[in-house]
Amino acid sequence: MPIKHRIFVLTMIIAWAGCAQSEPPREDPAGATDGAEAVVYDNPPAVERMPLPEERRLTNLRQLTFEGENAEAYFSSDGERLIFQRTYAGQAECDQIFSMSAAGGPFRRLSNGLGRTTCAYFAPGETADGRIIYSSTHLGDSACPPPPDRSLGYVWALYDYDILGASADGSGAEPLFRSPAYDAEATVSPDGTTIVFTSSAGGDLDIYRMNADGTDVKQLTFEPGYDGGPFFSPDGSRIVYRASHPETPEEMADYQSLLADGLIRPGQLDVWVMNADGTGKTRVTDNGAANFAPYFHPSGQKIIFASNLNDDTGRGFDLFLVDLDGSNLEQVTFAEEFDAFPMFSPDGRHLVFGSNRHGSHEENTNIFIAEWVEDLP
Repeated sequence: MPIKHRIFVLTMIIAWAGCAQSEPPREDPAGATDGAEAVVYDNPPAVERMPLPEERRLTNLRQLTFEGENAEAYFSSDGERLIFQRTYAGQAECDQIFSMSAAGGPFRRLSNGLGRTTCAYFAPGETADGRIIYSSTHLGDSACPPPPDRSLGYVWALYDYDILGASADGSGAEPLFRSPAYDAEATVSPDGTTIVFTSSAGGDLDIYRMNADGTDVKQLTFEPGYDGGPFFSPDGSRIVYRASHPETPEEMADYQSLLADGLIRPGQLDVWVMNADGTGKTRVTDNGAANFAPYFHPSGQKIIFASNLNDDTGRGFDLFLVDLDGSNLEQVTFAEEFDAFPMFSPDGRHLVFGSNRHGSHEENTNIFIAEWVEDLP
């Protein structure tokens, strides 16, 4: 999908788009990106921002990007770099993959600029000479895929993404999992041996796992409906994910009809947890809201996620922390603007997330990083 969780943002108020002229690219002498000349783009230095008074978990908040649509920023295993996707006129007309220092500054495009890309992740234990994974549509068609038919209402297109592996500089990209279906949302286990991802290859949107080289693919979820956005716990024993399962015959008929046409209509999502082998599925949230972008707290005993559960309009998304059994719910961010896509740094000291706060215009989405306050006074 365009940005992994954009289904909610667009449904409510966000229609992300760049608004200014981009900085000209500079040649990157480090190498090329899958047949395309690699470039580095200038980016203003990080700017310190003040967390809201209620945001007691955040300190030393800094804005790392300033233009266009920037989202799904994830740390490298050493915590030194971020990989993310970006759309911005003159740099990436259709979502492409970039990386930058976790301190901000210039960023480099890792994907080849063709098709649409999404869901990039660093392979744990790897550094500048290591590996990344992401999904792209360019193997099937190098053009940016068209938006879905909105005469059907608000629907999300299941583009024909394939999961690719590449060197950390983006070179040598090769398919790890390819089917004539939606294959995306891939992340890697802490030990680097296993990839989890979402695919419609089996006729439904389910979560699968495979070895890091793309072998030994196994399906983990089977209930009709959407299961996706999986992430491993810090010890690799569990997986957190989001799910939406039709509950009435009418909802099921609508879901299956759209799925047959490569579409899905977003609705309520909840956070779930399961063992890494797919057993022991447990529902964490059940509040009727749009709960998404879940990620494990460094302890492995809590989950941070985005939700509109405290917004009467359904338009405001904030970050929340919750125990694995759904207890001790705590709101973390309180901005009127959209906050989502949280990820803790490997050492647990920092939190990175995407937000519309301090945007140059209402629809500008940027990446922020903050020091995490574990022990509150």
